[in-house]
Amino acid sequence: MSISAYSREELEELSMVEVAYHVLKERKETFSYTDLLNRVVELKGMSEEEKKRRISYLYTDLNVDGRFMCIGNNVWGLKAWYPIEKIEEDIITAKPRKKAKSTDEDDVEIDEEFEDFEDEFEEIEDELDELADNEDSDDFEEEDLDGFSDDEEEEFDEEDEETAEEDDELS
Repeated sequence: MSISAYSREELEELSMVEVAYHVLKERKETFSYTDLLNRVVELKGMSEEEKKRRISYLYTDLNVDGRFMCIGNNVWGLKAWYPIEKIEEDIITAKPRKKAKSTDEDDVEIDEEFEDFEDEFEEIEDELDELADNEDSDDFEEEDLDGFSDDEEEEFDEEDEETAEEDDELS
């Protein structure tokens, strides 16, 4: 059914995406998003305020609805117009971003930095594995809260006693 066959009331009842579908189907040509939006708003008799409020809804519906296809640069068409084999050929591609020129030396330098980072990461991982194994072993000796084992604490106590005795003799 042609879009012109609909009455004003019927167009107002249709969703924006349905009106967009009929516009594209009838005209058999692609539209930029803004042109398509303006045509839909005109046909539905929407106010400028309502257009501003609902501008994103149409865009979202076009993306979600399987009948539409963005062929690049925000230009929309119907998927039915494009045979699967030709889709990649017919799609308008956006200008590719310019890549910074790099020399082979830059690439080698980046690879070496990555390898250094990778080696460092592996060393840390090995150390963590060793620590985990040590904590899991049954031979682990418990240390006091002050960081000394019981044997070390006894040695320091004896040294402290000797120092105290020497101090007493000097006084």
